[in-house]
Amino acid sequence: MTPEAQRIAVVGGGTMGAGIAYVFAMAGFETTLVEPDAGRAEEARATMQGAATAAIQRSKVEAEVANAWLSAITILPAAADLPETLDLVIETVPEQRALKDRVLAEIATRRPRLIATNTSALSVDDLSGAVGDPAAFLGMHFFNPVWSLKLVEIVRGAATSDAALAQAEAFTAAIGKVSAVVADAPGFATSRLDLILAIEAMRMVEDGVASPADIDRAVTTAYRHPMGPLRLSDVVGLDVRLDIATHLDKALGPRFAPPQLLKDMVSRGDLGRKSGRGFYDWAAEAADKA
Repeated sequence: MTPEAQRIAVVGGGTMGAGIAYVFAMAGFETTLVEPDAGRAEEARATMQGAATAAIQRSKVEAEVANAWLSAITILPAAADLPETLDLVIETVPEQRALKDRVLAEIATRRPRLIATNTSALSVDDLSGAVGDPAAFLGMHFFNPVWSLKLVEIVRGAATSDAALAQAEAFTAAIGKVSAVVADAPGFATSRLDLILAIEAMRMVEDGVASPADIDRAVTTAYRHPMGPLRLSDVVGLDVRLDIATHLDKALGPRFAPPQLLKDMVSRGDLGRKSGRGFYDWAAEAADKA
């Protein structure tokens, strides 16, 4: 695959969407990001610039090259504005079934060669009804921060063709990542493993076993995880954690039931890094670094 000959788009300019657009652009793909909210679009641009600046400082890429690739990213307000017959369009909107169905249907009208969803928990087969041609549809589940974590979990639906699967694996390799192909089962592989650890850590906080920092320190030190489950939950977004836990509780049973602590935190707006407070005080950390 020659990136320069491939045109891709990402629909949804949140944390994951910005990260996915960034890695494709930095791999040389002609990249478009769709985000209807002007403020969030600016945040996405700033996020990508911040990642590029860090890469430049670590000598991962030359400044002139990075800035040229980033400046070439097009940001559009709607999927309906995308050009037709793109090579790949990835949907990255929040984990809400009705929203994803609507956005995927809009993407399908642009007739891309391959459509992927970045869902971390919803059924690819259920979502395939929105795209028209389920043979050219699958899951491409990225991980945050996208520019650092190497895995892309490729979720094959019942109707996903061999050709579509091969295309997804080729795109994954072209951006320097490793693919793991899994069946369309609730939570796939990674979300089930990740969430069960995060939920148990939250229950430990709820039960007064240890502080979030001590729980995370235990996991990162003993098991060499790069980030503890509670800090990672803050980065992912506690509202996202709650959506996934609620879905898997229904699909797989009460071992995935969201703790009351998580429900309470989301209810009062403590969503993690994006709101400034979650299990950690992100606003204070940012002030300390300033």
